[in-house]
Amino acid sequence: MDAAAELIGSLPIEEVPLPLRRFARFERRKRAKLAGQHIAARLEKDDAFRRRVAGPLREAQPDLVEAVEEGGVPPAADPVRVAVIGYLLRPEGWTRLVEAARDELERSASASEGEAAERRIAELREEVAAARTSRAAEVERLRAELRESKAEISELRRKLHEARLKAKAAGERADALAAGTERELAAAREGTAAADKELRRLRGRLARAEAGAEAARRASREGRNVDDVRLRMLLDTLVDAAQGVRRELALPSTIARPADAVPGVEPDRVAHRALPGRALSDDDPQLLDRLLTLPQVHLVVDGYNVTKTGYGELPLADQRNRLLSGLGGLAAQTRAEVTCVFDGAELDAPVAIAAPRGVRVLFSQPGQTADELIGELVRAEPSGRAVVVVSSDREVADAARRASARPAPSTLLLRRLGRT
Repeated sequence: MDAAAELIGSLPIEEVPLPLRRFARFERRKRAKLAGQHIAARLEKDDAFRRRVAGPLREAQPDLVEAVEEGGVPPAADPVRVAVIGYLLRPEGWTRLVEAARDELERSASASEGEAAERRIAELREEVAAARTSRAAEVERLRAELRESKAEISELRRKLHEARLKAKAAGERADALAAGTERELAAAREGTAAADKELRRLRGRLARAEAGAEAARRASREGRNVDDVRLRMLLDTLVDAAQGVRRELALPSTIARPADAVPGVEPDRVAHRALPGRALSDDDPQLLDRLLTLPQVHLVVDGYNVTKTGYGELPLADQRNRLLSGLGGLAAQTRAEVTCVFDGAELDAPVAIAAPRGVRVLFSQPGQTADELIGELVRAEPSGRAVVVVSSDREVADAARRASARPAPSTLLLRRLGRT
């Protein structure tokens, strides 16, 4: 195989068999390793290539090659080389040469193995002897260490016994101290619990006292604020009413003026008398106009009652926007205080509304109806102020009358807004 690999590297590339050309440029040892199977296959099939590979052997050892071709092999010849020459030249009986070489190699291998085994046995005997000598010294050393260890263990046992006695005494003292500490801790816990209980009781009393004081201050402040607002509203109503009466009767602004003392002829005066008033029914179109001329009048509108009466086909948002737009114009014309109330239950979520100037917009709270909110608005006004409630709901109208407010049907407001 090595001879064939060597030959492939020395031949021109065109003379190398085609399957082996790709290995021709490899280094010799790499070529022999990688191309071994391909070279063996080519040697087996290609007689010319096989004879060409045998050429260098014929030149190097012509006597041995000639002896192999004649069938006589020198006794001192290398059996492997004889087998290679026989395989390459293929003389008559070359297979016997290969078999003989194999047998010789097996005998040589057996002899080599026997000699190696004898050498190994001798080495092992020497190792055993050295190990015995070393073991005797090691055993003696270990015995000395054992005696020292036994003495040390005895000393450690004595110290351990003393340490156990001391630990037992310390444990008894610690148990006694722990018992005393536990009793003191239990007493301290009881005292702390009692103190915490008393502290919670005092804090509860303090919180209730502070809450009561805050409630009292808030009630006093709210009551004072409400009373002040009601009183101011009543005074404004009286002042506006007095001014209206003065204008109606053409009364002088003062009882006497300096110019009144100067004699002279005064022109005849035209007597001004108030027209006799007449009661208006709830269906009279002039009722709402007459009510809106009252001093400091407060117009409270039941929002959805008005929108569903006038334009209930629209969505709720459009209903609210249309009504508030009309109320804004009405407030600007009459200077009346206008509050529009919607039922919050009609809404899925809070809405943002830009209320017109002069119009207050309120939604009832959860659990509260618009009718109840209207009642609270009427009861919040001071006694004597003019309050007009616009709603076609009979219960709302009756509640307004009981609270001294003037009810008006929704149709009157819709007509009035239609003229605006």
